[in-house]
Amino acid sequence: MLNDWQLGGKRALVTGGTKGIGRATVQLLLKMGAEVLLVARNTEEVAQQVGDYQEQGFPVTGLALDLGNTEAIESLGQFVQTHWKKLDILINNVGTNIRKPTDSYSYDEYDHILNTNLRSAFLLTQALYPALQLAKGCVVNVTSVAGLTSLRSGSIYGMTKGALNQLTRNLACEWAKDHIRVNAVAPWYIATPLTESVLSNPEALSDILRRTPMQRVGQPEEVANAIVFLCLPAASYISGQIIAVDGGFTVYGF
Repeated sequence: MLNDWQLGGKRALVTGGTKGIGRATVQLLLKMGAEVLLVARNTEEVAQQVGDYQEQGFPVTGLALDLGNTEAIESLGQFVQTHWKKLDILINNVGTNIRKPTDSYSYDEYDHILNTNLRSAFLLTQALYPALQLAKGCVVNVTSVAGLTSLRSGSIYGMTKGALNQLTRNLACEWAKDHIRVNAVAPWYIATPLTESVLSNPEALSDILRRTPMQRVGQPEEVANAIVFLCLPAASYISGQIIAVDGGFTVYGF
């Protein structure tokens, strides 16, 4: 039974793996025994963190790629097929946001958020389907409670996260025949670089805490715990679920 709570011998790919939730997820996967391929845009950050992990004896590979670019997605898919062939775990974590009123967005801003948050996850998951199929692997999409309810995070961000939630449900059903599980975690405000500008605003922070039953902001490690649990053999009968990691936010009524 203890083996159901370990990831020894598993291979995992984490996008957006150098900051916030992605970084915490990489660290926990490594501690649980997985070999990790981390992907992020910043070449220096990728090289530094991969070097640090390797010095500690962890099996890590890093690639600096912008997954908003379809060519980068294709090259990542080819890398996995060539070097690993099988992929046990895919964590679609990369994401971005521009917070502003709907009538203020430019086409370029729309395109940037859509490509980063949604298109990259769809195309990468599609490209890695053969590798996931061979491993009878699992996918965890990092979405947001903005995909479940209306927030002040911008309509495009909420739209992409809602679509990613639905992609999770569809693929869980479509790929069940291949023994591929697909789930998602939907965080509320977590202390990451992406939310720093909001959480540093005392008025905004006060509003957030007022709507959170647990009366605090979440930490990246708390989201990583949920992500990695969904990857464990212990979670073998869980698929198609959107798990809110939100301190009770989405169930808080009057």
